[in-house]
Amino acid sequence: MASRVSVAPHMFRWAVDRSGRSAGELAKFPIAAWEAGVTQPTMRQLEDFARATYVPVGFLFLDEPPREVVPIPDFRTFRDAGVRRASPNLLDTIYACEQRQEWFRSFAEVHGSEPVALVASLTLDVSVAEAAESLREQLGFGLDRRVDYANWTAALSGLSEHAEDAGVLVMINGVVGSNTQRRLDSTEFRGFALADDLAPVVFVNGADTKAAQIFTLAHELAHISLGESAVSRPDLAELDDAERSERWCNQVAAELLVPQASLRKAYQPRAALTAELDRLAKVYKVSTLVVLRRIADSGLLHGTRYRDAYEAELARVIDLAGERSPGGSFYNTTPVRVSKRFARALISDTLEGRTSHRDAFRLLGSKKLSAFQELGQRLGVA
Repeated sequence: MASRVSVAPHMFRWAVDRSGRSAGELAKFPIAAWEAGVTQPTMRQLEDFARATYVPVGFLFLDEPPREVVPIPDFRTFRDAGVRRASPNLLDTIYACEQRQEWFRSFAEVHGSEPVALVASLTLDVSVAEAAESLREQLGFGLDRRVDYANWTAALSGLSEHAEDAGVLVMINGVVGSNTQRRLDSTEFRGFALADDLAPVVFVNGADTKAAQIFTLAHELAHISLGESAVSRPDLAELDDAERSERWCNQVAAELLVPQASLRKAYQPRAALTAELDRLAKVYKVSTLVVLRRIADSGLLHGTRYRDAYEAELARVIDLAGERSPGGSFYNTTPVRVSKRFARALISDTLEGRTSHRDAFRLLGSKKLSAFQELGQRLGVA
């Protein structure tokens, strides 16, 4: 008979609560018996339980739960709910991006790369209009370029490519790694920035709508321009109530995507508001909520009328969004999930013998050599 391991009973309840998983999803484990001290798990059972609850198995041997904190400044808010405890999905996503960033920084140092000009190129004392114009120039993402994009997906890809050309590693994913059973929650966070002069990273929650992801990407790039790391969940209805740098990044992102001077000329006040939001969202390739906020910022919609319109539009957007599939081809999704710039560098470095295949597989989320080689060929580095 397999030997049992001793675990403090309350650690099982902590692991379950931390995971956010339901009793049904964990039904194969005799958790009630473990919590009551009637029996203890075998080491194999404990390892399986740890994987199922996304907990490092070593944590379960502690007398008390560890104090887990988000390792970067946390600006997440959602209406008046404030910041809640970070989920394992958020923490694991940040840790994975930090590992990729650490690898890429070492790669950049070895190759004598110059610091990324966008990082810390601005300060909070720069006006919103000036900052937006600076980002527009550095990223090459003016309105004249956006008209070429057929839809929000194309515009998001375009902005991502411009950011990567500027030296930023852009990672967009709606799940933890490649685990489609661990979907990220856009009501918990929409994105984060990891500032670094050689390897700046922006992560965008791909579980959000494509239109919303564009705003998140612009917002996190604004954080990079300040040279600061942050995890964010911007609420467009209450931009003015955010912390100073978060508010500045919100305003700069909005001005970058929907310049106020342009909007004043384009807005048709006599048109039905919903139809006008849809029209302008297609023009600027952003969400209707961003357009609505910019209409209010421009003084074209006031007070209660704006708040009522925002609530109605938010409900409509949520209803239209529906379910989004987090899956897709490995060769199409991986460069988006880990950054095309990062993937090319990692595969090239591995083929040249400086990075082990084992480390490369871990950082890419790949397990097969054939898939690794095929990805390299598609990215033009193998």
